[in-house]
Amino acid sequence: MNLNTIKSPKPPRLLLEGLFAFAPNREILGGTAYFIVEKSGNILIDCPAYHDDYLQFIREQGGVTWLFLTHRGGISPSLKLWQKALECDIIIQEQEAYLLPTLPVRSFEREITITERITGIWTPGHSTGSSCLYWQQHGGVLFTGRHLLPEKNGNPVPLKLEKTFHWGRQLQSVAHLCDRFSADSLHYICPGANTGFLRGKGLIDNAYERLTQVC
Repeated sequence: MNLNTIKSPKPPRLLLEGLFAFAPNREILGGTAYFIVEKSGNILIDCPAYHDDYLQFIREQGGVTWLFLTHRGGISPSLKLWQKALECDIIIQEQEAYLLPTLPVRSFEREITITERITGIWTPGHSTGSSCLYWQQHGGVLFTGRHLLPEKNGNPVPLKLEKTFHWGRQLQSVAHLCDRFSADSLHYICPGANTGFLRGKGLIDNAYERLTQVC
């Protein structure tokens, strides 16, 4: 049975050592999924399009231990296929965990330590359970889902959208990230959408300096 949801996907793109980005997934409104390769366990961040080529690539890198969902919009219709194929645990903030009643879910309240270098952080506002994933490698990489997205100049900003849950809380969550990090601990941001505004870079550099411009 062919379960591919796309015909010929673009190969995952290497952004930094141990970090890959998948092509935008139409099933999650053009969302970008990321893949971290770590000795302590590989992590898939949101859902790429389901395809045998992607599944083979992930398995060649050692599979996936955890699938981290940044918000409810990152839940692809193919999520069950991914979880079954990879036999991984799903991590999602507790206020959105109810959306996955039949899957093995590990929920958290404010923060979750996934490995000694990887932490999930609750950043509500875009949705009730919107969360970011922080990776200490490469001077600090923050995967923001749709909490922070690049605008036309490539700067990370919160966007007030039709589906925004609570704009005030989203701004508070941005301020929390500014307080938590520094120029030494946050070098890159990997947004969950709007990556076309990055003009081929694939990620946002000078991340903390750019982030403080909107705090």
